[in-house]
Amino acid sequence: MKRAVVLYLHVHQPFRVRDYTIFDAGFDHNYFSDANYHARTSNEQILHKVAAKSYIPTNKRLLAILTKHPEFRLSMSITGTVLEQLEMWSPEALQSFKDLVATGRVEIVAETYYHSLAFFYSRFEFEKQVRMHHDKVRDVFGVFPKVFRNTELSYNNDLAAWAEQAGYKGIITEGWDPVLDWRSPNFVYRPRYTENIRLLMKNYRMSDDIAFRFSDKQWSEWPLTAEKFARWVNELDDKQTNVNLFMDYETFGEHQWHETGIFDFLEHLPVELLKTEGNGFMTISEAIDAFEPVDTVDVPETITWADTERDLSAWVGNAMQQQAITELYSMEDDILASGDRQLIDDWRRLQTSDHVYYMCTKYFTDGDVHAYFSPYESPYDGFIAFCNALKDVRLRAIKAREGRSERWPGR
Repeated sequence: MKRAVVLYLHVHQPFRVRDYTIFDAGFDHNYFSDANYHARTSNEQILHKVAAKSYIPTNKRLLAILTKHPEFRLSMSITGTVLEQLEMWSPEALQSFKDLVATGRVEIVAETYYHSLAFFYSRFEFEKQVRMHHDKVRDVFGVFPKVFRNTELSYNNDLAAWAEQAGYKGIITEGWDPVLDWRSPNFVYRPRYTENIRLLMKNYRMSDDIAFRFSDKQWSEWPLTAEKFARWVNELDDKQTNVNLFMDYETFGEHQWHETGIFDFLEHLPVELLKTEGNGFMTISEAIDAFEPVDTVDVPETITWADTERDLSAWVGNAMQQQAITELYSMEDDILASGDRQLIDDWRRLQTSDHVYYMCTKYFTDGDVHAYFSPYESPYDGFIAFCNALKDVRLRAIKAREGRSERWPGR
């Protein structure tokens, strides 16, 4: 194969915090919205909407492509929080994901169960969530992930070293220009200070042509057709081995609506790409096995695939976000020591990075993207609801500690 298209899709939905008030703290421990609360933050209603618009129709088309084209492959990651929601509210959508994986040509990528930033705050908690996700993927899909991705493709040299030690063959991140410098993302690389693990980096220009610009009628390349995109791939330097198209699963049907023609594009893209001899598709693992690394990539500072800066500022860029996430992880010892399984689960659901993402106060395009995903009227509303929930979590931890003291006085 001359060149492989490595398609990777990320599936995630958080348990959004409802409009939880200070008057709820100490009395009502249900932080996460359900059908009894406002529709904007009803996790069940949102899951049903996304499943109907994106997951089910996308999976139907992907399964048809896999059936029609034996050469077709893709990789995906799917968080523990969305798997829980699919199990509760959309077994049909969950089965459609299982059907894809059962073909043997869809790779599941490992990550943190709760889509958290725990790696940067608690290595113990991070490793626990990775194990939880590994177990969930095994139980649901019957497979064992060989490649790792951290939340929002956040990555640095330390993470690569950890992933190698943990036994993963590969890791993925953003192909950010300041990191790559003059190099192309269309190769396999080796992370700095590692020996065996391999690094694949997102071709963000070509990925974002689909994920963000596809329906933009002001874009000079609109409309984007499968034939045009395949031509762009074919025009790349022949030495470039793998085109890494990484994007959210919800690109298909949710971020880019059916009316834009996104599903027609998805159906025709493999046909157009496979017209050229030497083109093909690979999973991330297959690309790692097929191509030798061409160079070493050094990432001492954390990068992500979010916002203009491609760093962690989407989640910790203002004082509200910093206060919220610092307070959250400061509770770790007390929460885990409580032994209260429901409390621990609630605390972990609050670690989902979306909660602090909603508190972002950036302007212009980045700010618009944050507002698009947020269930709140403003970042400040998200901060208030989250902090009120943290207040109740801390009260529950204190009560659990006092209960232990009463049972074992003097200990």
